[in-house]
Amino acid sequence: MSDSCCKKEFEGSWYQHPVMRNALIAGGIAIGAYLLRHTGLIAESIEIGFYVVAIIIGGKHWFLEGIEDLFQRREIGIEMLMSAAAIGSAILGMWDEAAFLVFLYGAAEGLEEYTFAKTRASIRKLLDLAPETATVLRNDEEVKIPSRELKVGDVFIVRPGESIPTDGEILKGGSSVNEAPVTGESVPVEKKEGMKVFAATMNQTGVLEVRVTATFEDNTLSKIVHLVEEAQDQKGKTQLFIERFGKIYSPIVLISALLLFIVPLLFGLSISVWAAKAVVLLVAAAPCALIMSTPVAVAAGIGRAGKAGVLIKGGMHLENLGKIKAIAFDKTGTLTKGKPEVTSVVPINEKKERVLELAYAVEKYSEHPLAEAIVRKAEKMEIHLSEPSNFNALVGAGAQADINGETTYVAKAEYFRELGHEIESITQIDELRMQGNTVIMVGTKKSIAGLIAIRDEVRKESQNVIKELKKDGIKIVMLTGDNEATAKVIGENLGIEKIKAGLKPEDKIKAIEELKKEFKYVAMVGDGINDAPALASATVGIAMGTGGTDAAIEAADAALMADDLTKVLYAIELGKKARRVSHQNIVFSLTLLAILIPSALLGLMTVAIAVLIHEASELLAVANGLRLTRK
Repeated sequence: MSDSCCKKEFEGSWYQHPVMRNALIAGGIAIGAYLLRHTGLIAESIEIGFYVVAIIIGGKHWFLEGIEDLFQRREIGIEMLMSAAAIGSAILGMWDEAAFLVFLYGAAEGLEEYTFAKTRASIRKLLDLAPETATVLRNDEEVKIPSRELKVGDVFIVRPGESIPTDGEILKGGSSVNEAPVTGESVPVEKKEGMKVFAATMNQTGVLEVRVTATFEDNTLSKIVHLVEEAQDQKGKTQLFIERFGKIYSPIVLISALLLFIVPLLFGLSISVWAAKAVVLLVAAAPCALIMSTPVAVAAGIGRAGKAGVLIKGGMHLENLGKIKAIAFDKTGTLTKGKPEVTSVVPINEKKERVLELAYAVEKYSEHPLAEAIVRKAEKMEIHLSEPSNFNALVGAGAQADINGETTYVAKAEYFRELGHEIESITQIDELRMQGNTVIMVGTKKSIAGLIAIRDEVRKESQNVIKELKKDGIKIVMLTGDNEATAKVIGENLGIEKIKAGLKPEDKIKAIEELKKEFKYVAMVGDGINDAPALASATVGIAMGTGGTDAAIEAADAALMADDLTKVLYAIELGKKARRVSHQNIVFSLTLLAILIPSALLGLMTVAIAVLIHEASELLAVANGLRLTRK
C-alpha cells in the first residue's frame, strides 16, 4: 500500500470508501457471472466479458498506484506484484481466478485504507468538541459569532454546561472546568481570575468572562491535532527497515516469478504448470502483512495517546519509549508540585502569629516563589497586614522592609549571621532542614522573631509511579538544582537511590550522557523550558504540564499536557505494547511467507487459495495493530 493513500481523509461507512466500494462492485459482477455461467444462462464469452469489467473496476485504483510507483519512484511495489498475478492468471485463461484475486485484494486494500483514514481522522474529532459559536461581548452586549471568527483580545462569556470555544485568560468569575479533552486530566480543575482555559474544555459551575489569547486555528486543541497528525507520518527504525527491505524484496519476487516461467520453457517443460506456479508465487510471496506490520500500530498508538493528553512526536519516539532502561526525573515541578508551601512557623522571641505577620508585611509585594508561599499562608490564616515601606530585595538571601519605623528582614539563616546573630544555637534550623524544608528566618538586627519552614510538597502520585517503574526494572535517577539535603530527603521518601543535586543545566546534560553510556535508552522527565537541554539530550525527552506551552512541547520528544506523572507510566507501557504488536506482526508475516513460498513452488495451492490466505493475513496484521486504540 502506498504512503499517499494513508494520508487521505475519509468520512463515511467502510463500504462507501472508494477502493472498498469498487472492490465490492467487482466482486458482485464476478460472482454474478460465475453463477450465470454455471447455471447455463450465459455463454463463456459473456462470462469472460463480465470478468474483464470486474477486473477493470476493482483493480483500477491499485494498478495505477503500481504504475505510478514504477515510473515516478522507480520502485516495484506490492501493487505491481498483484497486477502481474492478475494479468498472468488472465493470460492462462484463469479469468475467474483473476477476478477473484482483484476482488479480494481490492477489498483488503479498501479496508486497510479505510482503517488508516479513520485512525488518522479520529484525533480530528477532538475539534468537534469545541462549540461552533461563541458568545462575545460587543459594546457591553452579548453577540453570538462562529468560534472560528474569534480574534485575540475578544472577550467571550461561558456559562455552566458550555464548552470553551478557544484558549483564553479568565477576566472575571471562577468555576470548575473539565480539561480531559486537552490534558487527559479526569478530575475537574478549579479556575479563577487570571488563570488560563483551553478550547473544548467544559465549564461546569460558574459563569466565566474570558479574554481570547489564541484564535481557533492556533489554540491548544488545534496544535494537539496538528502535532499528532505530523507524528503519525514520522517513522521509527523498524518501519524504515521494513520499507527498505520491501523495496529490495518485491523486485526479487517479480524476477523469481519471471524466471519460474521462462526457465522451464528452455527445458521443454509444461508452460501451463510452471506459469500457474509463477502466478501463485507472485501472490504468496507479496509482503503485504509485513509492510503493514508497523505503520498501523504506530498510527493507532500515537492517535490514542493524543486523546489521552500524551503527545508523542513520531514513530521513532513511540518505539524508543518501549526500550527505556533508565529515567532521570527533574525534582521541582516534576516529582514535586513546584509550588512551595509553609509547613511550620517556629516562634523564638515572638508569638507564631506575629512571626507570620512580620514576614507577610515584608513579602507581600515580592514575586519570589517562597515569598508567595508565605503570603498564601498568611492570607489563609487571615493575618493582619502591616503596611511596609522601603521594600528591598536581598539578592540570593531574601528581602527587607521597614515596619513601624524598624527594618525587618525575612532571609536565610546565614544572612542573619552576617547581621551579627548567633544562629548555631538554634537547633530547629537543622531539624527542619533534615525534613526537606527551606528555612527562612524573620527578625531585625536586634532580635530574631522566629523561623518559617517552607517545602515544595511531593506530588501524591510520585511514589507510586517510581515504585511501578522500578518494578519494571527501570533505573530511577533524580537530577535537581536544589541543595543536596532537601533533594536527599525527597529522594529517600520516594525510594530513589541515585540523586544528583546542585546541578546547573549543563550538569544535567552531562548526567544524561553518563546514563546513556550505561543504559543506552534513557528518558528525561522535566517541566519544560528550564529542562530543555537535558530533554533534548535524552533518548526520549518527556515534558510535563505543557498545556498551552509551545516552547515546552517543542523541546521534548513527548509532552504530557497535564501535571500528571502517571502519564509517564502510560507512555512507556504504550511504547512497549506498540513494539510487541509490531514484533508479533513481523514474526507472523515472516512465518507465513516461509510457509506460502515453498507451497507455491511445490504447486500445493491455487491462485484463489493463495489470495485468500494472503489477504486474510494482511487484515489480521491490521486488526492486531488496532488493538493499540484500546490502550
